[in-house]
Amino acid sequence: MQQDLIACLGEELHRALATRTPVAPLSGRGLGLTIEHAYRIQQRFLAHRLAAGDRVVGKKIGVTSKPVQQMLDVHQPDFGMLLASMHYAEGQAIPAGALIAPRAEGEIAFTLKHSLRGPGITPEDVLAATESVCACFEIVDSRIEDWRIRIEDTVADNASCGVYVLGQTRVSPEGLDLAACTMTLEKNGECVATGRGDAVQGHPAAAVAWLANTLGELGVALEAGETILSGSLAALIPVKAGDRLRMHISGIGSCTADFV
Repeated sequence: MQQDLIACLGEELHRALATRTPVAPLSGRGLGLTIEHAYRIQQRFLAHRLAAGDRVVGKKIGVTSKPVQQMLDVHQPDFGMLLASMHYAEGQAIPAGALIAPRAEGEIAFTLKHSLRGPGITPEDVLAATESVCACFEIVDSRIEDWRIRIEDTVADNASCGVYVLGQTRVSPEGLDLAACTMTLEKNGECVATGRGDAVQGHPAAAVAWLANTLGELGVALEAGETILSGSLAALIPVKAGDRLRMHISGIGSCTADFV
């Protein structure tokens, strides 16, 4: 795929973000789009935001659950970059109108105290490098019409990143069995999803290790101080203005998200 076409598609996604107007799936345009092409488009998409003064503060892992992998006909996760503008503090209202078709995911977020650079990173290495974990809402969003995505679409679209909220309670992972931690997620006071840590690649730290090793092949590290979102523990929950979400993860803590 020619570089000018990659740049054009990245600009198209950035325009969709800026205008909140989704575009037709990239994968359905007969372009011969590969995952490698999609990551290059993602870089061009992000370059517009970085040029405007945004900055990378972490990474996210997507497509970690078996049902989503089956839906997209892939057998590995993907990744995207977290930018400073994506973060909302707990208690800070999220304007639903700033997003296109938001869906909420309950996740375990890692904050690193040491950098991780693959290859060869193990889940044990991840836990040793982790300062704390917390409950997290990732509000995914798609610049692709009606969420009609294949893996190439979501990769190009920065792994469908929207915004995220970190719970205020931070705990050390030492002594915690993150795979066995259970999550309950409420929407407007009603339980709408439950999940366990092992829904994420068998263990959330295994997902982070995958990311460190995958990025390591590209010469990119997970840096000390960064936030890493490890993947959804349950199904995605559509949200709109007026909704209030609350989740609790056993042994870790709670997180809330309010939409206006």
